[in-house]
Amino acid sequence: MTSEDDQLARREPPDSGHSDLIRKVRAQTPARLLAGRSGAAYRTNTQLELREAHAAARDAVRTELDLVATLGEGFVRNWNLFEVSSQAAAKDAYLLRPDLGRHLSKLSHEEISRRCTTGNDLQIVIGDGLSVTAVAAQVPPLAPLLTDGARLRGWTVGQIFVIRHCRVGILNEIGELLKPQVVVLLIGERPGLATAESLSAYMAYQPTTAHTDANRNLISNIHARGVTTVQAAERILNLAASMMKTKTSGYQLREEFPTVIHPEITE
Repeated sequence: MTSEDDQLARREPPDSGHSDLIRKVRAQTPARLLAGRSGAAYRTNTQLELREAHAAARDAVRTELDLVATLGEGFVRNWNLFEVSSQAAAKDAYLLRPDLGRHLSKLSHEEISRRCTTGNDLQIVIGDGLSVTAVAAQVPPLAPLLTDGARLRGWTVGQIFVIRHCRVGILNEIGELLKPQVVVLLIGERPGLATAESLSAYMAYQPTTAHTDANRNLISNIHARGVTTVQAAERILNLAASMMKTKTSGYQLREEFPTVIHPEITE
């Protein structure tokens, strides 16, 4: 059972004749719907859960990325991961100066140029972003799905690496430096009170320093109760294929979704 499932299991629906219906509704979302109240306030268990979620969100933002501790020694060794940094030298600078997080340091430019090949079809980059917790939870299962799926499609995949104090705009410099067809940046989302484990995948076709948010596509809410890693991998690969086919990304490219028949709410 995941930590999010554990939190859901601890919630007790308010006592009423509609408790079964309320339980079914609340099982569909991490939002605190129909949580009940004590007078004008939340119930004690809801109040404690909110404080726990707030503490987890703060920890996710403030925690410094440690390659081995975050991703695991085996994962780092198997993928030959290495770490570079943005121009934000410390966490406080990263939080106060978003612009610094959008650019690589000079030493990082040199390290990436030395250790990575250029001109690949797909370049995957891992960024800590605003949630190291999300990176730790989602990247280890997602990365193998992406690389295996890419190679099944006959694509070349560049050396994966990690960027500390990373903002989304840094993928523009990755594009300029390594010149891949598509860059995928897996980055921790700003945590909320529903989860601190949500990852985003920002993507762009041949990004350059002139690109803006309008030139990027986004797959967000990658976590256990949102978009699963299996679903995310399929969507990322399909979107990358569309980018390579149309030679564009961002507002000019719409992600195509399969038709989904929503089942009725059941036990």
